[in-house]
Amino acid sequence: MLNPVWLHTFTTAAASASFTEAGRQLGLTQSSVSDHIRRLEESLGRRLFVRDTHSLALTADGEGLLVHARLILEAHARAEAQFSGARLRGRVRFGTSDDLAMGPLPDMLAAFRSQHPEVELEITIGLTSELYTALDQGKLDLLVGKRRVGESRGHSMFSTAMQWLARPETHVDLAQPLPLILLPEPSITRAATLQTLGKSGHHWRIVCTSGSHAGCMAAARGGLGLASLPAHLASRDLVPPLNVAALPALPDIEYVALTARRLSRPADTLYQILMSSRLSRG
Repeated sequence: MLNPVWLHTFTTAAASASFTEAGRQLGLTQSSVSDHIRRLEESLGRRLFVRDTHSLALTADGEGLLVHARLILEAHARAEAQFSGARLRGRVRFGTSDDLAMGPLPDMLAAFRSQHPEVELEITIGLTSELYTALDQGKLDLLVGKRRVGESRGHSMFSTAMQWLARPETHVDLAQPLPLILLPEPSITRAATLQTLGKSGHHWRIVCTSGSHAGCMAAARGGLGLASLPAHLASRDLVPPLNVAALPALPDIEYVALTARRLSRPADTLYQILMSSRLSRG
């Protein structure tokens, strides 16, 4: 019904003043253009153009088809590009923090994997400071993590707010030092949290330190205290405390992508996919 050849002729004609002009752009005769449009109209059972010797205009059905035709042709072109070119092969050493691994990143990696199944992904999950070191030591090709204070390296991907999170129905006793669940030094979120509390004048005590966001989340869900985490880690069983308005507002965290000085084609392809998607957050 929706032959891509006919749709290509249709979209070209829709942007042209006449079938003759569309034919010149497509390298077809005017009669061939007319035949494509006629066959498309017959297959759909709808009239797509109002035309006479002096003008060419889309009908309401033609306007509606134009939207779908462009999407179909774009998808057709992407499919042809994927299967007509040489298959990408090699290995990408990719580093990320676990808060992204538990958030928007998996869908992007799945998209890369579906397009390039023969590329081996070697994924390292760790604290952002550890990933920076691994990149500088030549152990990673690409990393996505938080921007360190004072750092100018990296390409900005998105920013997200940090939130105070705890088990549901938590009411923080403000007369007592705030019970904090933090990542270890030199964590970027830890430093931001303590700096915020220092400026606000609040007292605190560290009740739990975990080497991962997953560990901090588990401790907070268990009721050990307050965790300061990226907003995308909130869930039904990990929410802001009831009196969160009484707590100091936490800063935003910026996520960036950093690459090695020289990238292989597979690594650059993954980088381009991540940057074009901005992890669905930008």
